[in-house]
Amino acid sequence: MFGKAMKLGVLAMAGVALVAAPVAAQETGNTAGKVAKGARVSGSAQIKLTFSPDQDVRAFTFDVTGVPYSEPKQGAPQGLPTDARGTVQISHHSPREGWTVTSKAKVDCLVTSPGNATLTAVVYAADEPIKDWIGKRLGFSVHDGRGGEPDRMGFSWAVVNGVQNDKGEWEEGKVGTCMGPAAFAPVTKGGYRVEHADLLPQPK
Repeated sequence: MFGKAMKLGVLAMAGVALVAAPVAAQETGNTAGKVAKGARVSGSAQIKLTFSPDQDVRAFTFDVTGVPYSEPKQGAPQGLPTDARGTVQISHHSPREGWTVTSKAKVDCLVTSPGNATLTAVVYAADEPIKDWIGKRLGFSVHDGRGGEPDRMGFSWAVVNGVQNDKGEWEEGKVGTCMGPAAFAPVTKGGYRVEHADLLPQPK
């Protein structure tokens, strides 16, 4: 847990789960062929935290589509090959204490390799006690297990992404686009699919 992020860290150690709600892929100014070849992450699964076992329910559902060169940015007027769209809904349920915490975030970046994906999303709505997540970028990783291996996923808080400030105190660091840890949490129910696509060159 890191400094001011202590409250977030406590919830995360308990395992605030992230659920990506389904969203439809949107057409862009690119050719239909390029849109069709964009990377995809889909599926729904529950995960366990091996470092903090309990009975809480953490379900992460992803429906994310890469839409290359669709979001103009300063210094990149045509956008980037990692541009993506999707909505993330966060849900953590504690059956013992009888509460559920949710939030929603908009996907802004996706990058893949065969069987693996990293994506980020910015929170735009959140319940108490994580209201201060609004405006915060979160990172996610997904591993599509092959050859009988379990699927896995990871997220950018709790036991990762710590930085030291000028006073030497530990706190939670900011997450850059498409930045996330290795997929450290094994899936216990459900599964994920990662459809890899190499990053496309800038359109002419």
